Amino acid sequence: MASEDAAGKLNSSHKLHLLSSAQHADKLLGEVEAILSAAKSKSAFQKYKNSLSPVQVKVIEDYVARIRAQMVRVLEAQDIALPEPGFESIHSIRVTLAFIRIAFQECTPDRMAGYGNVPESKIRELNGLVDEMVSAVDKLDSYLAQGLGQDLEARLRRLEQKGADIGVLRALEQVINTRGFVEFRPTLSMILDRLETKSFEIALFGRVSSGKSSLLNHMIQSDILPVGVNPITAVPTRLLYGPAPRLKVWFADSSPESSDVAKLAEFVSEQNNPGNYRHVARIVVELPSARLRDGVVFVDTPGLGSLATAGAAETLAYLPRCDLGVVLIDAGSTLTEDDLSTIRMLYDAGIPASVLLSKSDLLAPMDRIRSLAYITEQVHSRLGLTTSVHPVSIQPSHASLLDTWLSDVIVPLFDRHQQLMEDSLRRKIGSLRDTVETALKARLERTPQASINVEELDGSLRNAVGRIAEVRELCYQITDAVRRKGDSALAHAAEGVAEAWARTGSTVPDTMVHDAIVQDAAESASVLYKTLRDLAQGLAETLASTAQALGFNEVPSENDLVAAIQEMPRLDIGTLQVDVRPNLVSKISAKAATRHVERSLGRQIGPKVAEAFSSFGSLLNAWTRRILAEIQLRFESHADGYRAHLGRIKASGHLSGAEAEAMEMDLQMLVGVGRRERTPVS
Repeated sequence: MASEDAAGKLNSSHKLHLLSSAQHADKLLGEVEAILSAAKSKSAFQKYKNSLSPVQVKVIEDYVARIRAQMVRVLEAQDIALPEPGFESIHSIRVTLAFIRIAFQECTPDRMAGYGNVPESKIRELNGLVDEMVSAVDKLDSYLAQGLGQDLEARLRRLEQKGADIGVLRALEQVINTRGFVEFRPTLSMILDRLETKSFEIALFGRVSSGKSSLLNHMIQSDILPVGVNPITAVPTRLLYGPAPRLKVWFADSSPESSDVAKLAEFVSEQNNPGNYRHVARIVVELPSARLRDGVVFVDTPGLGSLATAGAAETLAYLPRCDLGVVLIDAGSTLTEDDLSTIRMLYDAGIPASVLLSKSDLLAPMDRIRSLAYITEQVHSRLGLTTSVHPVSIQPSHASLLDTWLSDVIVPLFDRHQQLMEDSLRRKIGSLRDTVETALKARLERTPQASINVEELDGSLRNAVGRIAEVRELCYQITDAVRRKGDSALAHAAEGVAEAWARTGSTVPDTMVHDAIVQDAAESASVLYKTLRDLAQGLAETLASTAQALGFNEVPSENDLVAAIQEMPRLDIGTLQVDVRPNLVSKISAKAATRHVERSLGRQIGPKVAEAFSSFGSLLNAWTRRILAEIQLRFESHADGYRAHLGRIKASGHLSGAEAEAMEMDLQMLVGVGRRERTPVS
């Protein structure tokens, strides 16, 4: 410090004080700028009155810039370096958004109870208000989290480089970005998703040991799928194209993991993951297979056994979303009720089904013909469906059977799927263009549209969101009850065994106990499924009525939301080894017999059943969170646009001449590209 004095320089403390003073001054200059921009701010809570003329504003801005420039020169003259920025802007914005989210979450009815009783009639509306605002904040946070690679303009540029015709989409992106129509960004992003990833999903169903995994290995020319093991519950394995082999596993209670594909058996086999104790929720395998290159995705599903024990409604939820369902029937066995139920459920879900007679090499030619005829006749007589049954085999001597099925069935279906997808994309793009045009016209209206009750429609959408919050809480109560259902499931199984004793007087098979427990779990799952389906249907009705009131041509269908309810977990406790026989006490009365069986089952399999239900409840809880988030996302993709449109109706006529002229030009541009529209092809 003494040397600095001698040299006539400021010491480090002087410099630090001067720098701190300059930083404080710069912060105050920022407040001056905030006051100047208050007149242009769209804040709902204006703090300052605009009493400055445009000329005065310009002079003040110039002085602020000059003061800052002089301040930098002063610091440089004293050898004081300006500090580098310490925070990433995106990170800081996301942190601020987190505090905004918390601010609204503090407004739920239960948290406002401390300020006085919340009227019953306002509870759903308040829940809806909170969810509505949190959802809006989350959309911005999600956009920031995606990074520059997910920017719409950048994605359009990549598609254009691949040869896609995106004239309409580029015009839409320009208008959406220029006019601040952020509510249309999710729809445009979804269209780009479909253009970037054109997949055709084929799911294989069949009983354990029907040959699904062997057939898939043969088709993708890899031994990646373990053969001869029982897959775990509700974890379909998706096989899709990738430049290099890769395994990705999602869990219900932890972050996803990427791993070597050779470790697949550790997650999908009962031996390595009994009862799915690792809580695997989803598995994707990427492979550089020629059969997967064009967008075909194969799905290896859990082996059937107790799949259809609880009735069609809840069982349908167990089926993965797919474009084609392939049902394998083992040539070495016979057609079962499970096979017929799966075929029926696929058709009920509107999913085409292809029936294969696997391991056809085991049959002599005439036996094969008779077996094919029998299955075809049974499907027709039992289900009223006309379907072709195709023999297949992985044996080299019968390879032509599989090749024939692929060329006669899969290739035509894939080609048709691509055409249907392009038709669907054309409709979606046309619908988005019409909606954006309507938004521009509404903003250009000189007088509000008196026929539309803005407050009523806004309230209807808000109450619908409040219903989501109510169902979320109800579903969590259901899944929590499932976790503790082990004892009651054993009691239910015991009642069934006692009733069977009363009828037959003999020991019952182990499968009866197994099926009774699985039935109990499926009934709980069916309540959850119905609750979510009712919610989706109610939300769809609200969207449809709002769209009609606003005069929109495109009305969301019920299936837009109901289709989100897919891949429901199911309980699979593996094989149960039980030894329960009638004794003298059990013959006294049905109640005594039930107590005897329940105690015996509790000793033999009680802990295993309790653990299975605990895991099942956790899986259901994670699944419910995911499905509710997807339902709300689909609802908001429409509702957000309706809210913005209602806002534009209220603000109609408040445009400057220049703004109105620019919007008119945007409108004419969209009309022009609409006339020149071509089918997007990538």
